[in-house]
Order: sequence, then structure tokens, then C-alpha cells
Amino acid sequence: MSLAHSNQADSVLEHVLAILPREVARALEALSRGLLEELEEIRLRAGQPLELGLRQRSAFLAESGELTSSASHARRISAGELAQVLQRLTQFSRYAVEEEMRHGYVTLPGGHRVGIAGRAVVEAGRVRAFRHVTSLNVRISRDHPSAAKALLPFLYDHASRRPLSALVVSPPQCGKTTLVRDVARRFSHGDHAPGYQGLKVAVIDERSEIAGSVDGVPQFDLGPRADVLDGCPKAEGMMMAIRSLSPHVVVTDEIGRAEDAVAVLEATLAGVAVVATAHAASLDAWRRRPGMEPLFSARAFDRYIVLSRRRGPGTVEAVLDADGRPLARGSAEG
Repeated sequence: MSLAHSNQADSVLEHVLAILPREVARALEALSRGLLEELEEIRLRAGQPLELGLRQRSAFLAESGELTSSASHARRISAGELAQVLQRLTQFSRYAVEEEMRHGYVTLPGGHRVGIAGRAVVEAGRVRAFRHVTSLNVRISRDHPSAAKALLPFLYDHASRRPLSALVVSPPQCGKTTLVRDVARRFSHGDHAPGYQGLKVAVIDERSEIAGSVDGVPQFDLGPRADVLDGCPKAEGMMMAIRSLSPHVVVTDEIGRAEDAVAVLEATLAGVAVVATAHAASLDAWRRRPGMEPLFSARAFDRYIVLSRRRGPGTVEAVLDADGRPLARGSAEG
């Protein structure tokens, strides 16, 4: 059986397998369907055991191809293998992905993100590149078309017939990107409410994770009314979309800089709904991040959706209104 071609679950990993050492790819091919569906991360560290991050646990990959909790029985990744993966990852030209690498990651087709660790080259106080890469973390991107279904009643105002702005807040790996991707898709298709037309959606996909674009072409279904600005900085992209694409909804990922906050406020004041994500353990923690409190004070977001991994990725802990008051707690899981 070939992971790259057998079915939908396998095709998710096609681009990941293409960069891995052949023996590792074959071992992953041999894992059970259930384990493959739980796979979230593949961590490769030079001279260290190959680690797999599963939905509820982590494990090492043994030389036999089985999973083990013992590091001493695990298959180790050599520096040469890591260099080969990095070479494949950058398509034999680091210059082609230099800007992404400067931020510590490279995005693969399909929206998979590969985090990079090693010796940082710093110039004028900014990271310019990475040399002597010592570890890579492959984060698997998956699509869940039902992720936003239960939340749609909180994201559309039927009285005014307009979409609402929402911020999805959680620590990493809790399903934020998956959720906003499905929000974009459902608004685009017109699935947000029976009898309503679809809405024009602009996706500002700075890290190519929402649409998973390859050569600018989305690999995930975002519906017939979605326009994607792939690889475009969020703040600049939001303003470009408002000026030229006339969206009803702007969808973007991981706001966190002061310029992002300004762009969100500009968009909402222009009558455009914004659906975005942010890394934070809670709404209060997000408000304490630099530049974010003005967004809360201005009531730029109509809804706050707080996610966790308590019952697996995408667990909805709370839906809050613009003032942070609860509308639902633990009752709106996709």
C-alpha cells in the first residue's frame, strides 16, 4: 500500500513523506490507519530518537518500525539524514524559502509547517537565517469540513443579515487554523444559514496554512467565493483585500503584531467582518499581549472562541461576546 496514493488519509501525508528519509517514510507507511490519523508531529533531531507526536501522547519510532516509549530502543536520526531532509525541504535552494526560514519555519504544499531549530544568524537585532540546523518539527495539517458547523449560529447575525467578527484563541495545536478554514469555506459556500447566499471571503494566508496553496493554488476547499492572498503579510493583505476584493469576510491566521491589530480595526470599521486566530491560553492572556488591548476596548471582535485540547484538538471551551461575557461554555464543539 502506498501512503501517497491510497486514500484521503494517506494523501494528507504525501508531501511530508516526500521530504523524509526513505526508511522513515516506509516505517510510517506501515503504521496502522488509526495511528496515522492521530499523527500530529514528526520531530527529527540530529543524533536523537525520531519522535512522533500523536493526539494524546508522544512515542519514539523503533528500528523495527514499531512505536516505543523507550528512547534507547528508538531509531536515531543522523546529521546526514537531517541535512538531506533540509535539502529536500528547500528544494535544493535555501534562497527560495529564505524569508520563511528567517521566521523559523517552512511551509510544505498542503499547509504542513516545518519548524526549524539550530544556529540563528542575527543581523541588526533580527534573525536573518539559520545555519547548522539541528532539528526539524513537521506539523501535520489536516482538514475537518465539520469543524465550524456547531459555531455558525454564533458567527452570523440574522437580524442584520451580516457576518460577525470573531477571534479564535488557544495555545498551539488546538485546531485554530482548521476551524477558521472551515468558517471561510462555509461562508463561501453559503452554508452559514439555510436560504442565504454565499459571501465573498478574502483569505490572507501569510504562512500558506489556511488554503495550503501550491504555486498560489489552494489545495483545501475554500468554496466558490474565496479569494486567497497567499504568502502575503497579514496587515498589508487585509488592506489590499478591502481596497480591491470587496470582501464580506476577511479570514487570517495568528494575529499578534501591532500592525495586525491596526489592520483588523480598520477592516471592522470599514464594515468588513474579520475572522482571525491568536496564540493565547485565554482571552485575558490575549488582552495582555502587546497591542491587543485596544482591539478589545474598541469591541473590534463580536465573538471570542476559546479552544483547548481537553477532549482532543478543537475542544470549544467557551464562546464569549464582544465584552468577554459567556454565550456558551463547552457546548459548541465541531
